[in-house]
Amino acid sequence: MLSTLITGASKGIGKAIAEELAKRGHNLLLIARSEKLLEQEAKRLAEQYKINTDYLAIDLSAADAPGDIYNWCVEKNYSVNILVNNAGYGLSGSLEKYEEAENINMMQVNMITPVHLCQLFLPMLRQQQKSYILNIASSAAYQAVPYLSLYAATKAFILNFSRGLRQELRKSPVSVTCISPGATNTDFVVRAKVGEKGLKAADKVNMSPEAVGKIAVEAMFAGKAEVITGLLNKLGAFLVWLLPKGLVEKTAMKIYE
Repeated sequence: MLSTLITGASKGIGKAIAEELAKRGHNLLLIARSEKLLEQEAKRLAEQYKINTDYLAIDLSAADAPGDIYNWCVEKNYSVNILVNNAGYGLSGSLEKYEEAENINMMQVNMITPVHLCQLFLPMLRQQQKSYILNIASSAAYQAVPYLSLYAATKAFILNFSRGLRQELRKSPVSVTCISPGATNTDFVVRAKVGEKGLKAADKVNMSPEAVGKIAVEAMFAGKAEVITGLLNKLGAFLVWLLPKGLVEKTAMKIYE
């Protein structure tokens, strides 16, 4: 069965992307940690849009998770033609605020797992007449963000990985798109433990997951290389490029310290 695989699909941007693709008649494979939420979403989308869905509850910070996902697809005879690497999270505060294992787990989910999934599924994606990789980065990928430094660095990694991989695959059927959302109305700020100043700053530019999901899917099918969602976020990325890095970093630090 030809299917789209989406990580972090139980809520937020991943859930919104799943909805957008379901509207277009794509069969879905939903991946996240919460089995209950995945089951509910898979059932709802299948009934509402008359598509085939399945789900796999798995911890994407586990080193063997990508291999388990790939083997699950092979065993069930699912042929993936769209891979959406959406799962990710942040940790705000100084690097030393968190245990080593917490920081490494975030790096695993945000960087290693998406790369590993691309590596595993690329042979399958190459077999399709047309296929897509959609990676979700962040507007934070365009600058260093003190007190959100490791998260921003993981997203800069995804952005640059996507750019390079896109060029490597330019003569193949596989199109690579990277989406960089700014503040989005999801559980990100809760898990990241963002402080009061950060929450107030986010409120001014918050987008809905549905708006981000729609932009992401449209950009992917249009074959775009990368998109920053929202006019203010685009302006912010331009100013980051224009202004001295030290000034930008000190300004960002005041939001998250």
